[in-house]
Amino acid sequence: MSEPRITEAARARFDACLADADEDAAVELTVDLVTSGVSAEDVLLRLVAPAQVRVGERWESGEWTVAQEHAATHVSRKAVDGVTSAARGTARLPDGAGSRGHVLVACSDGEWHVLPSQILTEVLRLHGFDVRSLGGSVSPHGMLSDVHQNGPDVVAVSCTLPWNLPLAHRQIEICRSAGVPVITGGAGFGPEGTWAYALGADLYAADARGAVDALTRHWPPVLRGESSVEADAVEAYAMLVRQRPGLLEHLTAALRDAAPGLRGSSGTADGTGSGSAMEHEESTGFLGRLLDSLAAAVYVDDERVFTRHLAFARTYLTTRSADSRCLIVMADALADRLDESPRALDQLSAGRRFLVEQEDAPRRPG
Repeated sequence: MSEPRITEAARARFDACLADADEDAAVELTVDLVTSGVSAEDVLLRLVAPAQVRVGERWESGEWTVAQEHAATHVSRKAVDGVTSAARGTARLPDGAGSRGHVLVACSDGEWHVLPSQILTEVLRLHGFDVRSLGGSVSPHGMLSDVHQNGPDVVAVSCTLPWNLPLAHRQIEICRSAGVPVITGGAGFGPEGTWAYALGADLYAADARGAVDALTRHWPPVLRGESSVEADAVEAYAMLVRQRPGLLEHLTAALRDAAPGLRGSSGTADGTGSGSAMEHEESTGFLGRLLDSLAAAVYVDDERVFTRHLAFARTYLTTRSADSRCLIVMADALADRLDESPRALDQLSAGRRFLVEQEDAPRRPG
């Protein structure tokens, strides 16, 4: 008899639970799947994780508000807790006899997308690893202290947002200086972990199952990574960090001049209305992420960090009825202020070329 599998009906029901922020129904659904014979790992990786990706897509498209995304994420986290409790209760723990090794799991400094690291933690436990999780936005000092006190065999660093790469680098360096290898994961580390390896990570895994496979193949893990970040890139990054308040003010003025209707309230209190404007806090955060992505691109010397964020920014603005061409204006405004930083200018030039190509694309024949 084949093992029970997750059906499309179950996926639709779980999506509905997230949309309704129905924590009880989500936990009941996922626990029922485990007790009916579906593996806890499948529930985590084939139901909860893909559903959370769709949550992010709904926020990015403007279909959901930040509050809706946060509520859905809370439900997903509760579902993960329910799944792992049910798995322990039914003794459905593959490879669970004894510890296969000690893994410390943490999000990179500045990273508050905790769900991926939570799922990683539980999948590793399901496979018999002894796991200690530090949660979101772990400071380098906090990580070093925990490494010294608890002596893990390997540290797993999760990073969803590329602008946190310079902060993740500090964590990787600290762990390696303590003689502890690092496995990394998350979209923030780029395609196939390109930026993870640039920062000196020893291993990279695209998802939790990949992490289990990588650690199983390379156990005990060893120090093998080497950072390719150049000293002058670090200096250019540090300059951008120092100038960030002034650059943010400059960008705010450029945005106001380029798109005077973009900021301000155009919707009603219940979220209806044209939705064509961003509130002050939202626009400040938007511009701050633009600067941080530029700085991260300078740090790892890869224009894709910046252009990928610009692609997201175009979608973000377009779905909120804003003119994405204002991004070109902002790139030019930054170039005017950063004319003494060749590395920053190179990234801005690449970003501007990308934006012009994207704006021209719909008007090209065929």
